[in-house]
Amino acid sequence: MVSSAAASYALALADVAKANNTLDATTADIEKIEEIFSDPGVFDFFNNPTVDTEKKQSVIEEIATSSSLQPHTRNFLYILVDAKRIDLINEITKEYEFVYNTLTDTEMAVVSSVVKLESQHLAQIAKQVQKLTGAKNVRIKTVIDPSLVAGFTIRYGNSGSKLIDMSVKKQLEEIAAQLDLGDITLTCVRTRDSCT
Repeated sequence: MVSSAAASYALALADVAKANNTLDATTADIEKIEEIFSDPGVFDFFNNPTVDTEKKQSVIEEIATSSSLQPHTRNFLYILVDAKRIDLINEITKEYEFVYNTLTDTEMAVVSSVVKLESQHLAQIAKQVQKLTGAKNVRIKTVIDPSLVAGFTIRYGNSGSKLIDMSVKKQLEEIAAQLDLGDITLTCVRTRDSCT
């Protein structure tokens, strides 16, 4: 469950981005931030109360410069550090994505595959998801998942509630289920007079 504070921060950032006509660029910034803060070392550094605010701001400046973040995204991170709410960053990035998708009538589809898919395959997947959902736009997020063996899965809909599974793992699970002795049905072999 996303906290109301995280939702408020995400909405405020989206409002600033919309006012500056930089919704898409801000979304790209948020994806970079999400990746940076997914590193437990980075997250722990910013959540450590013994590290002073100036040091945290100096690291934010480095992150903003190296990731080419927009000024308002950098300022947003400063605000979170000053307000001691940087601990909400992961919730805020998820909530911002939801706000962006709502504002732009965008469907988010998460495509998991064993290897990186070619861009033309991702474009076909996006077209298919658009057809299924009627959304104006489709954004694809890719995830590498070696457990799938081969093929891919697509999660979309409200909180990833819908799944299209085109993985070999699923096919193997279905074959295993069919081979389960409890599910075997004997077929009838016809002879001239009866079934034997």
